[in-house]
Amino acid sequence: MDIQNQIKRTLSQPEGLAYVREVLEGEEYLSRTDVAVQVCEEFGFQDPRGQHQLGGCLKALRELEGKGWFQLPAPQIEKGRPSPRRLLRAVDQPQKVPGEVGAIVGLELVRVEQEDQMRIWNELMIGEHPQGAGPLVGRQIRYLVHSAHGWLGGLGFAAPALKLADRDRWIGWDEEQRGAQLHRIVCLSRFLIRPSVECYNLASRLLSMSLERLAVDFLELYKYEPWLVESFVDTAQFSGASYRAANWIVVGQTQGRGRQDRFRKQEKSVKDIYLYLLEKDFRTRLGLPAGAGLGPLGPADGVDGNHWAQQEMGGAPLGDLRLSQRLVEIVQSKAEKPGRAFTGVAEGDWPAVKAYYRFIDHPDEEAVSMEHILEPHRQRTIQRMQGQRTVLCIQDGSDFDYTSLAQCEGLGVIGTNQTGAQSRGLHLHTTFAIAPNGLPLGILRAECVAPQLKSPHDQRPSYAIPIEEKDTFSWLAGLRDTVEVAAQIPQTRLVNVCDREADFFELFEEQLRNPSVELLVRANHNRVIHEKPGKLFDAVRQSPLQTKVQVHVPRQSARPKLSKTKARPKRSGRQAELEVRYQRYQLCPPAYYSQKEPIDIWCIHAVESAPPEENKPVEWLLLTTINIRSAEDAVSCLRWYCLRWRIEDFHRVLKSGCGVEQIGHETAERIRRAIAINLVIAWRIMLMTLLGRDTPQLPPDVVFSNIELQVLNAYAKKKRLPAPATLRDAIRLVARMGGYLGRKKDPEPGHQLMWEGFYQLLLMTEGFALRSFDDEDAG
Repeated sequence: MDIQNQIKRTLSQPEGLAYVREVLEGEEYLSRTDVAVQVCEEFGFQDPRGQHQLGGCLKALRELEGKGWFQLPAPQIEKGRPSPRRLLRAVDQPQKVPGEVGAIVGLELVRVEQEDQMRIWNELMIGEHPQGAGPLVGRQIRYLVHSAHGWLGGLGFAAPALKLADRDRWIGWDEEQRGAQLHRIVCLSRFLIRPSVECYNLASRLLSMSLERLAVDFLELYKYEPWLVESFVDTAQFSGASYRAANWIVVGQTQGRGRQDRFRKQEKSVKDIYLYLLEKDFRTRLGLPAGAGLGPLGPADGVDGNHWAQQEMGGAPLGDLRLSQRLVEIVQSKAEKPGRAFTGVAEGDWPAVKAYYRFIDHPDEEAVSMEHILEPHRQRTIQRMQGQRTVLCIQDGSDFDYTSLAQCEGLGVIGTNQTGAQSRGLHLHTTFAIAPNGLPLGILRAECVAPQLKSPHDQRPSYAIPIEEKDTFSWLAGLRDTVEVAAQIPQTRLVNVCDREADFFELFEEQLRNPSVELLVRANHNRVIHEKPGKLFDAVRQSPLQTKVQVHVPRQSARPKLSKTKARPKRSGRQAELEVRYQRYQLCPPAYYSQKEPIDIWCIHAVESAPPEENKPVEWLLLTTINIRSAEDAVSCLRWYCLRWRIEDFHRVLKSGCGVEQIGHETAERIRRAIAINLVIAWRIMLMTLLGRDTPQLPPDVVFSNIELQVLNAYAKKKRLPAPATLRDAIRLVARMGGYLGRKKDPEPGHQLMWEGFYQLLLMTEGFALRSFDDEDAG
């Protein structure tokens, strides 16, 4: 059945109403069913098995009768309360069920087909499921969970919800498409594991087993296959962990209305909506356009053209549709001239300037917030992440100096100089999502705070201050947010990459509670461990050598001590060989957390084996929750961590390319709104540059590091080309490395040439080395 019969819609047409009236007036029928049979035969209302769709037809006839279109025969039998078939006693409790699902003997799903099986299923649901046995509606399949230990539970699939705002928005279909294709969704209406059964991973195993059988059994019974399965989890009672473990996706929440809530009383509890994709290309099968709904996107889908701002920023929840549309217009205009103030962007268009400042100065701080401005971009970022197998979620912070804005209210203290003078500004903490090849996917989360100095009256030691009051809480908040995203895209592996500021015990403890996201952190503390010799750094340095890697250490000029910046000695460029070691350890909690359990963690150590006499050896230490099974896994972690420099580049684009530190407004909240707008523009500049498209006339150091520019200059000299003066020049030079000829008649380089060029640049700079580390780290 490709398209579901629209029975009510068909009968609501003039010809449909006329036929029903003709049938009712022409003969004396014994029952409403006789009328429905005649109507089904006339209009071909049949299911894929060739049977009349009597239930749907009768329902449509009753609804049309209620609207006064005609009068049906009186019902012959008064409809009473359903009386399900039951056993005469409760189902026996299972015996000696193991604690691990792999130890259960004879675990199987039994499809309910016989009356005795139906009685067992009903008795289990009535006696032990919060929602009872039903009745279920529409096309149904029931399973019993059987084992050598007894009956363990049951599952019941039935018709889906007619309308679900979050589900329908995620799918991306309109009302007509939903009406025609709703039968492609099946609802897991009942899922019971008996309360007496306590077995680890049983729930996720049963979900997987049932979904493996569902499409085949549905095809056998109803002659077509479903493409999606939905279910609902009451988070007041359940966490939904088993659904996430079985690769279900959270797409939103219900509104507390049941199927029969005609008067919008919303008497049901609000539940999370979970979906499982039986067919990954279901949108294509539904005939939906590319990019419909909230399905996966390619990294560059929709980022160019005239409508990118609408796709990336449209529909922001700002409390007023006019504000949302104004945001799109502002972003579209600002992106064309990112380094200018909006007065320069508008070029004399004073209505546009006034519209911009009305937006920035909007009095509702809760509605027009950084979070709400970025919400549409966040959703698109998640869609781009969904299209990747692995995504690196890089966290880092950056300070914005607004000391010159003496009258600006709400700024914090971002530093002090040697004389004690304070620098005023804001601190931005960002979670930046990138693909493993370094391509930026978007801003997942951004928080802009006004740091405050600790009060001299606050005498609490650091360990006595709640983590929520510390600056480091932003790293925890970022991890928690990433965990929420992981529930929406369970088939994508997320790795949270952090620098040394994130090396604190509470972060690893948080990951232990929510292991759906991995951690990769630069080690900062030589922690106490259970293993000998008792200290982390000493232990990993003594562990067995696993492999060696070659890296390029770039040349470094000398730098005298300036303010808080340490002096830096001169260093010659060299090729270094790093010895790589890794080992799993148990990190002991800090003394003030002595009651807590140790945490298992992998430590990766890379150190230069034979440094020159005048130089310190290059040495890196990384902590990760990723299971290191081989030397290749360890090297992959090193490479992933080295991509942390992408967020440094992003902050450079934000400051140099978009000029966010030149923003001048009267309050910190207004500055935050302007920063939020520029965050998306900076991401697009970075992405479009790496893709070789629409590169603005910005200086090349906005995106490229010093060593990369040195390589590009050397390459240009070798090819007898001018040194790159603009970002566009640098991009075309990179493309030449990938095979781009760059003749006058040639179009701008495409994706493939660009990425081949970037790969060559990566090899030439040995970028898998020191780009991600500061001078002190590099030694």
